[in-house]
Amino acid sequence: MDLTIVLILLQDGILNGAIYALLGLALVLVFLVTRVILIPQGEFVTFGALSLAFLANGKVPGTALLLVLMGGLVCLFEAVSAWRGHQWRGYGRTLLWALVLPLVLWMLAPRVAAPGTPVPLQVLFALALVIPMGPMIYRLVYQPVEQASVLVLLIISVAVHFALTGLGLLFFGAEGWRTPALVEGSVQIGPVQWTAQTFAVLGLCVVLIAALWLFFSRTLYGRALRATAVNRRGARLVGISTRVAGSLTFTLAAAIGALSGMLIAAITTIYYDTGFLIGLKGFVAAIFGGLVSYPIAAAGALFVGILEAFSSFWASPFKEAIVFTLIIPVLLWRSFGSVHLDEED
Repeated sequence: MDLTIVLILLQDGILNGAIYALLGLALVLVFLVTRVILIPQGEFVTFGALSLAFLANGKVPGTALLLVLMGGLVCLFEAVSAWRGHQWRGYGRTLLWALVLPLVLWMLAPRVAAPGTPVPLQVLFALALVIPMGPMIYRLVYQPVEQASVLVLLIISVAVHFALTGLGLLFFGAEGWRTPALVEGSVQIGPVQWTAQTFAVLGLCVVLIAALWLFFSRTLYGRALRATAVNRRGARLVGISTRVAGSLTFTLAAAIGALSGMLIAAITTIYYDTGFLIGLKGFVAAIFGGLVSYPIAAAGALFVGILEAFSSFWASPFKEAIVFTLIIPVLLWRSFGSVHLDEED
């Protein structure tokens, strides 16, 4: 192994690590606010990447119809809840974002998929198709059991993952797809050419992390999420709705996952079930931070990406095993300094 190979592997590792960092941040955020270990985070990656790939190839993505179906179920659930509580206030807003918006996107999808549509517009449209699925999944699956234990929520997350994987196969098929590169060209640094896509991914990751920091430190909703993460019961006592916090958190997770999928789909082929492994590697990064620390999770993600890159060179058949085995020493290390705390009643 010479310096050129090391730099090439380092480029791949940093690129993948940046994607895992975003997913790790999303997993930490969701767990802190809702106590949900979001196993289906990888499905947002898959849906975002495949939606953009379908649009770029002149096809209407299956997420357009899936969003309409999920929105219809949300409206039905909200109607039943409003009827039981004799409280219809706010139902009109639910109809707008859960039914009217998906129908409008479904009707616009053939136009956006037409040849000649600019790629940035297709990226925004694909995000619009996937992001509303986050709060919809929270409303349909997690909100009715928001007081359940972490173990029960984990089991539900596994079930949601398998359900979304099946829907991905149904709506996208088993064929693999790639998306066009967001940025063309390359930059020569020493003996290695770094693609402009790599710098675009790193730049977007830095921008997203900075935006999240500003959101949590400077906005009212961000501070409400931080309060919910610190003490759910205390947040409820001061008037912060944990349901709104959960819905907003899943929205952010869906946005991060979909954008991550679009970034990584330009350099690797995405299948309907690819997101599971990508999401698990983001989970390994989140474990570094104990599911509570954003900076440590980001650092762990870079380490996971670099380890995966060098493992693929030295022992390609075992690279996945090497990455996932990393969980064991990390958990042992964290368990030595942890103090057991009972869950909230």
